[in-house]
Amino acid sequence: MRPTIAVIVLAALAGCGVETASTAATAAAAKKQEIEQGRKTMEKMQQDIGKAMEQTRQSAERADDAAK
Repeated sequence: MRPTIAVIVLAALAGCGVETASTAATAAAAKKQEIEQGRKTMEKMQQDIGKAMEQTRQSAERADDAAK
């Protein structure tokens, strides 16, 4: 009787471990995707800021040329 109970308990614990590992893997994958999306957003914002700075520089040059 005891070996049967031990097998059942071990099987139940093993099932919990698999579920926990699966949940952790899913959470890690979601976090990785979130980080990747954040990196893409940051790169896009840096490009947009660069474009805005270039436009401002060109406007300032045109204004400076017109003032001469």
